[in-house]
Amino acid sequence: MSESPPMMCGGTRAPEPANKEVQDICDEMKPKVEDRTGKTYNVFKAKIYTSQVVAGTNFFIKVHVGGEDHVHLRVFRALPCYGSAFELHGVLEGMSRDDPIVYFDQQHVACCDKYPVS
Repeated sequence: MSESPPMMCGGTRAPEPANKEVQDICDEMKPKVEDRTGKTYNVFKAKIYTSQVVAGTNFFIKVHVGGEDHVHLRVFRALPCYGSAFELHGVLEGMSRDDPIVYFDQQHVACCDKYPVS
């Protein structure tokens, strides 16, 4: 990942452009996102992301899925002692290029509201 200001455990860092590692995460999660949303995506390009250190790492990723459409993903990476596996914890559909990438709860999946309320 690129150099970023240090972040506090529990908080999210400032969004930054997606890099190869983030695109690789999206490529791994694409079939799971398609299963969850019931859609097939011909385009699945990571645009920006932020992350949050917890007992592992949450990645919040804005993904372009064609036309003007975007989805936001919440992907959890387990700690190395637990295998560093990635898990899809949430998907927000109906997002646009201009919607900010922000924290969202894993229980808000395939949500049609732009800004879910916990």
